[in-house]
Amino acid sequence: MHGWGLYAKTFIPKATRIIEYVGEKISKVESDRRGPMLVEYAKKHKQKGAVYLFVLNKKYDIDGHVGYNTAKYINHSCVPNCEVEIIRGHLWVIALKGIKKGDELFYNYGYDLDTYQDHPCFCGKPPCPGYIAAQEHWPKLRKKLAS
Repeated sequence: MHGWGLYAKTFIPKATRIIEYVGEKISKVESDRRGPMLVEYAKKHKQKGAVYLFVLNKKYDIDGHVGYNTAKYINHSCVPNCEVEIIRGHLWVIALKGIKKGDELFYNYGYDLDTYQDHPCFCGKPPCPGYIAAQEHWPKLRKKLAS
């Protein structure tokens, strides 16, 4: 998506905590302020996937646009081999299955439907609905696209 990606250096067993998604802990108000600015910055500089805001809880988000956040380079896929879990206030990338050495790491970014048109998906994996959205939204998204 953004021209990077992370790859397994060794076999990663299912359920392994692979890497923590880290960054600046910010309020929802600050996240709402930064989000549009980051999108505009990415467009201006022709960067895909350059917004690294991640929901932490009802009060806070993590702005992962920091140099020390290697996890920000993990790409989206509609057929992921990882997921992100919030464990005691930390965002962990967890293996959904055994991942072979050399395989790229992916998780579903899980966006809501309110701005789905801003997030086309290019993973090409069946059953990709054509937009980056949480899997629970796919039926509703497919209905919208069919009408």
